[in-house]
Amino acid sequence: MIKYVALLRGIGPHNPNMKGEKLRGVFEGLGFAKVQSVITSGNILFESNDTNVPALEARIEKALPTKLGFTSTTVIRSQAELAKLVTKDPYRGQDHTQKTYLLVTFFKYAPDIKLMLPYQPPNKPYTLQGRIDQAIYGTVDLTSGKTPDYMVWLEKQFGQSITSRTWLTIHRILKKMAES
Repeated sequence: MIKYVALLRGIGPHNPNMKGEKLRGVFEGLGFAKVQSVITSGNILFESNDTNVPALEARIEKALPTKLGFTSTTVIRSQAELAKLVTKDPYRGQDHTQKTYLLVTFFKYAPDIKLMLPYQPPNKPYTLQGRIDQAIYGTVDLTSGKTPDYMVWLEKQFGQSITSRTWLTIHRILKKMAES
């Protein structure tokens, strides 16, 4: 069995249908094994023998509106893919703090990044630092900006088939994957 995480876009605990137990129920109903959630921002761990990630993403995206009444772009990564990202340590020497967020944006499809990285948009408090496979990593200076503004900017640059997680969340996901 392969360990995966489904990174669901736009999940928030304010919607009762987006809570962990309901999301886990959908994944269990799809026949996935060892379904777990990590924090309340749409990180669902599961195991499957299926290696066709686009087909897995499509199954989940089809089930969510039917079972829970909302749509969500689903980006799946394997435990091995997340471990590779962490091993490369793109934030070497930087810390995720209340003043600086370290965020990784995952692309559902191979990204067409025309920006020269690292890149800081003019007059913006965020920087795209680099790319690893189908993800870009960046920082947000929270002393002069907000994470939602960064997300809007990313969406304008790359479309809606993306989802972002903090570097801390990625570590939490990997830790929980290792424990299961």
